[in-house]
Amino acid sequence: MLTNEDIRELENRKKNISTIRQQIENFEKGFPYADLVAPAKKDDGILVFDEAGTKQLAEYFNLHGPGYNLLKFVPASGAASRMFKHLFEYLEAANATGKDLSEAEIQQQFPQVDHFIHNIEKFAFFDDLKRALSKDGFDMDKLLSHKQYKTVIEYLLTKKGLNYAKLPKGLLKFHRYDSSARMPVGEHLVEGAHYARRKNGEVHIHFTVSPEHRTKFLEAVQSAAPQYEKMFGVKYDIGFSEQKPSTDTIAVDMNNKPFREKDGKILFRPGGHGALIENLNDLDSEVVFIKNIDNVVPDRLKEPTYLYKKVIGGLLIKLQQQTFDYLERLEQDNVDDTLLEQIARFAKNELLIRLDEHFDKLETRGKRQFLLNKLNRPIRVCGMVKNEGEPGGGPFWVKNAKGEISLQIVESSQIDFNDPEQKSIAANATHFNPVDLVCGIRDFKGRKFDLRNFVDPSTGFISIKSKDGKNLKAQELPGLWNGAMADWITVFVETPVITFNPVKTVNDLLREEHLNPGI
Repeated sequence: MLTNEDIRELENRKKNISTIRQQIENFEKGFPYADLVAPAKKDDGILVFDEAGTKQLAEYFNLHGPGYNLLKFVPASGAASRMFKHLFEYLEAANATGKDLSEAEIQQQFPQVDHFIHNIEKFAFFDDLKRALSKDGFDMDKLLSHKQYKTVIEYLLTKKGLNYAKLPKGLLKFHRYDSSARMPVGEHLVEGAHYARRKNGEVHIHFTVSPEHRTKFLEAVQSAAPQYEKMFGVKYDIGFSEQKPSTDTIAVDMNNKPFREKDGKILFRPGGHGALIENLNDLDSEVVFIKNIDNVVPDRLKEPTYLYKKVIGGLLIKLQQQTFDYLERLEQDNVDDTLLEQIARFAKNELLIRLDEHFDKLETRGKRQFLLNKLNRPIRVCGMVKNEGEPGGGPFWVKNAKGEISLQIVESSQIDFNDPEQKSIAANATHFNPVDLVCGIRDFKGRKFDLRNFVDPSTGFISIKSKDGKNLKAQELPGLWNGAMADWITVFVETPVITFNPVKTVNDLLREEHLNPGI
């Protein structure tokens, strides 16, 4: 399938030929579904702390956390275009008729647009939109009263005005304050000052961005950071990176042959957020908080977020310290069965590691090697919220190809809903994944783990896309918090639902959680 010219092109792009062949084979064979064993629940895979336990862990983090090289890692390359799906559908309908739709037509055909228009003054970007219209001689109030919504929406979405549809979510104005409006990138700076502050007062935050928006992100940070540095008495160290071109995956046609562009060259596509394991691997930190760019709230609702970030951070540090102590002792020659039993109990009860069914039958040397292998891995503590109907992945006990059972975050696309047993297990899930992680990425000797060694390559995704009017198959790498962390030590903790407030559509910004009453 690959010509000599293809191979030369791949070599120029520093693509590993065997990796490309493996990706093509993945298209041919498909990726296996996750083998769900049971949903992770309270008392069986998800830790739930009472008020006293919560306070204790938060205080533990306050005491020990700042002494670590803390980092806040924010995937921020996601485009905002999908937020405005209903507005685009309205524009398409209006352009087809050459005029705005009537109020009745909007209410019947586009209720989301009706809700958007009748609450437009509540959005944090309203004043900017009004100014953009005014520059071209339009009066917002008159447009709204005359029901000329098409113009208003065009100036929000296109380069006529704010061009929001072409920006990433991180650079849209989400929340209104007394004398300003704040973007998600600014909200993350504020958050970082409250739980990612190092002993020297520095707050290190790393955003992964798309190349075309890097400059705008830099400008936004440079504009906002001095204000928050003064407000919170911190010094920000902000970094940016982009998905590496080397993580792009080959696209194929519907017959699993390389998809070729008009000039005959093979098409490559970004490998999805799983590619960011490379970016994370490049960072020199000890403890890393991970959270999506759009999951932010105004200051009035941030306290639970601060508290539970410290809870999961405190738990990580506590578990990691004990794990490191045991690993140091396992390296010694005088390991006896009593110590091995103690470590095995810790692994099972505290780290939630399912011990191999043959573990008890192993001799002392075998048990020692087994525990060394299981414990000397990156650790992640993941917040999980009760499932209230939100879409997204969830926490499950999963069996891998080797027959090992472990805690994993599984996306719905990885579940075989045609299998009654798997469907039943998924239906009985009580929690879902809000992407709220804290990670320990150094080993007990202080060396950085090579995170690429803990990825399960069999957990990728295949989706159908199109280009130039032709369908193609695209392949995503194992997701960052799914297969890319499959071989980590994983601990799940229940966190309150108020800590999860993503913005998937523009009207989500009208939820109570994203408004500041009275402003």
